[in-house]
Amino acid sequence: MRYALYFTPPASDPLTLAAQRWLGRNAFTGAPLAQPEANGLDAAALTADPRRYGFHATLKAPFALAEGRSEAELLAEIGRFVSEAEPFDIPEIIVGRLGSFFALVPGDHCDALQNFAGEVVRRFERFRAPLTSADIARRKPDELSAAERQNLVQWGYPYVFDEFRFHMTLTGRVPAERRDAVEGALRAHFAEFHGRPLPIAGLALFREPARGADFTVHSLFPLGGAANRKTA
Repeated sequence: MRYALYFTPPASDPLTLAAQRWLGRNAFTGAPLAQPEANGLDAAALTADPRRYGFHATLKAPFALAEGRSEAELLAEIGRFVSEAEPFDIPEIIVGRLGSFFALVPGDHCDALQNFAGEVVRRFERFRAPLTSADIARRKPDELSAAERQNLVQWGYPYVFDEFRFHMTLTGRVPAERRDAVEGALRAHFAEFHGRPLPIAGLALFREPARGADFTVHSLFPLGGAANRKTA
């Protein structure tokens, strides 16, 4: 069993509904969904990698529980954390490309977002079991910067703190010759959300029951204690 702390909007949010149709899976229920026809693209192949993880932005990357820690303790600490955290907005979210894949990303730097993400990493570090040598090898440390390698060793994930870039992944790697078509399809599908604010109002606990299995939402915790925890 592995856990992850992600951001995802509520199950009924219009962005969630649009994203799960694009990805072909509902991360709250695990149900497969028919995907849209998009510029003649093979949507199933295009979204195979992000579909397994569900629509999300990584805050605390997938981790096994540290020895002596329990799921109940983790849930209790999440409850305490969200009661102390206030919701905020990313002023603008856009369809963007990070290297060879596409994601929803902030239009500009957002201090509130960077601070929130960093605090999630720190607060829940004591629940994370150390990475195995195989875990580290999967991250291809030789391809990481010095700062990213240090983060991987110390925090279990290369892209935290100064290296953190909020992104809600929408595709796997896209060959250069197909990127214009993919970007066009994504901008059309997410036209309602591109260029608009994104409320960050909750913290989600996802679970992976066995290595390589699909991640699903275990619980969604509203920030600021505004509502009761919603359990998938």
